[in-house]
Amino acid sequence: MREMARRSTPKSVFDYTDGGSMSESSLDRSRDAYRRVEFTPRIMRNVADVDLSTTILGKTNALPFVFAPTGFTRMMHHAGEPAVAAVAERAGIAYALSTLGTTSIEGLATATPEVRRWFQLYVSRDRSQAVELMRRAKESGYDSLILTVDTAVGGIRWREVRNGLTIPPQLTLRTILDMSRHPKWWANVLTTEPLTFASLSTTGGTVGDLLTRVFDPGITSEDIKWIRDNWDGAVMVKGVQALEDAQVLADLGVDAIVLSNHGGRQIDKGNVPLELLPSVVEAVGDRTEVYIDGGIMSGTDIVAALALGATGTLVGRAYLYGLMAGGQGGVQRVVDILSKEIKTTLQLMGVTSVDQLDPSMVRLRPY
Repeated sequence: MREMARRSTPKSVFDYTDGGSMSESSLDRSRDAYRRVEFTPRIMRNVADVDLSTTILGKTNALPFVFAPTGFTRMMHHAGEPAVAAVAERAGIAYALSTLGTTSIEGLATATPEVRRWFQLYVSRDRSQAVELMRRAKESGYDSLILTVDTAVGGIRWREVRNGLTIPPQLTLRTILDMSRHPKWWANVLTTEPLTFASLSTTGGTVGDLLTRVFDPGITSEDIKWIRDNWDGAVMVKGVQALEDAQVLADLGVDAIVLSNHGGRQIDKGNVPLELLPSVVEAVGDRTEVYIDGGIMSGTDIVAALALGATGTLVGRAYLYGLMAGGQGGVQRVVDILSKEIKTTLQLMGVTSVDQLDPSMVRLRPY
């Protein structure tokens, strides 16, 4: 799907999705950690019937992953967030809309009224804007809030700088030349609703520039109370990269944390979430749900994270590759692939449900 996405979209758009910050070490090592996974399968067990569902933030999720929030989704494919949410609705999993989404909070609720909707919040320098976004999400039936906390400033993403990517893409000599290579993508961009932000005005510059200019670098753990004062649903904090921070958030009573290095797109040479997972689960897993994202490219990756103690996983890039490759059908294909791989792996490990997984069944081989 990744290679199909590369062929289907302009280089600048593909690189925006595919790349990481600076040396891309955080991204590469996150994926490499999953390559070092080694399972211990058990044999001669009845695995005829397998249940892939799990409980996520108090509700049943038909699969042990949810669709993570991603920015500028209609840049990848004109069908955008509603296409992704429609697949989530059909699959029985949650979908998170980003502050940097290209479909409005209300628009997504109208397009996919039955999907379980979460809202991902970036806190801007103007706190009143964040309060307004939370109000709109609450009124539109979003039941959980993902507070992303690893964007005090924007990461340095050299692919975006080299490609001259602006948000949204502009008609320059470079992009006009690219039309001949990706005519279908450009035809869709130019003949459908203009690409605009659901929650922010257009700014220009790279995404890193946008984050640095707009978002509040002064947010601290004390702001969890402010979030609680303005949001009465579940609160998940995404971007945890240290055991100490996980303990602070558990002490503050958040409903869930996500171990995440932002898909390797923020700090370079950052921690690897999968390597951090066991110690965090041991320290705070009895007080808050622990999720993980970053580097997940297969169903076996998801099973490994669950076996090491994760409540569930968030998947972002994988479904974006599908979206770029084939719109809604491509996203569905990714869900089909992941579901089949999860089921097959569970059966070959000798278990019939996600909750039967435990750390004795998996280890990370040393480098």
